[in-house]
Amino acid sequence: MAKPLVFIDGDQGTTGLLIHDRLRHRSDLQLATLPAAERKDAARRAEAINACDIAILCLPDAAARDAVAAIENPAVRVIDASSAHRTTAGWVYGFPEMDAGQAERIATASRVTNPGCYPTGAISLLRPLIEAGLVPRDYPVSVHAVSGYSGGGRPSVEQYEGPQGAQALAFQLYGTALAHKHPPEMQRYTGLDHRPIFVPAYGAFRQGIVLTIPLELRLLAGVEGKQLHAALERHYAGAAHVRVIPLEETKTLTHLNPQALNGTNNMDLGVFINEEHGHVLLSAVFDNLGKGASGAAVQNLDLMLQHA
Repeated sequence: MAKPLVFIDGDQGTTGLLIHDRLRHRSDLQLATLPAAERKDAARRAEAINACDIAILCLPDAAARDAVAAIENPAVRVIDASSAHRTTAGWVYGFPEMDAGQAERIATASRVTNPGCYPTGAISLLRPLIEAGLVPRDYPVSVHAVSGYSGGGRPSVEQYEGPQGAQALAFQLYGTALAHKHPPEMQRYTGLDHRPIFVPAYGAFRQGIVLTIPLELRLLAGVEGKQLHAALERHYAGAAHVRVIPLEETKTLTHLNPQALNGTNNMDLGVFINEEHGHVLLSAVFDNLGKGASGAAVQNLDLMLQHA
């Protein structure tokens, strides 16, 4: 039986390079990419994508849409790492831990859209609590996150790691127009009634994310912080890549390191409770290039290969 052929379209970008690195030594699949001279040849790219079993698109949004439009072979399956199809009907959202049936939906899908890095953290925290009825769907959610500069793609990496890197800002908050592309994705997959406020930032470190969501217990109709923690523990019980930090640990945890899980496909979720003030802080720590990008794509690929 022939090994599945996996084609990475866009393997020269940050995400594509890491996916290629994770797959290049595997013996259970064939890996295909295009040489530099052919990457902008539409006919050659169409030929390559129609010849593969699973295509992983690591492209800008417009190019990802063009790549999908070029598919004529109905047997070709796609994982799109761009944001082009994250809220498009007919595409399966590639977050296996989102609910009990999501991994199976991904495994049998022909079109899978990889989650955004920031939405991965927000959805992982909010969706289980909203579905459990602990956080109302109309709660005024604000999401604050700091990512490593690789989240800005190649231009940001060159800014920090190039000749002028010493002059790059240690910290920069962006998205001040409150029009970032991620809130629609967050709203859709958390189940919120309204668009959340999203405040992203970059720090002077290459990769890793700390994402936080503050909650006021007075707005949760008698819900206690420990109930929120218990709901997350139930939801992720047995999950291979998501850990809910024990409450006893969060009571003594005074700092969150965005780089703690770099190089992995893992995510740590925390519930920090101040009972005196009725405040709760939800947190997610993960690698924006791991669980937030290339690691998630490989996790989805492995599920899809089960039905190759």
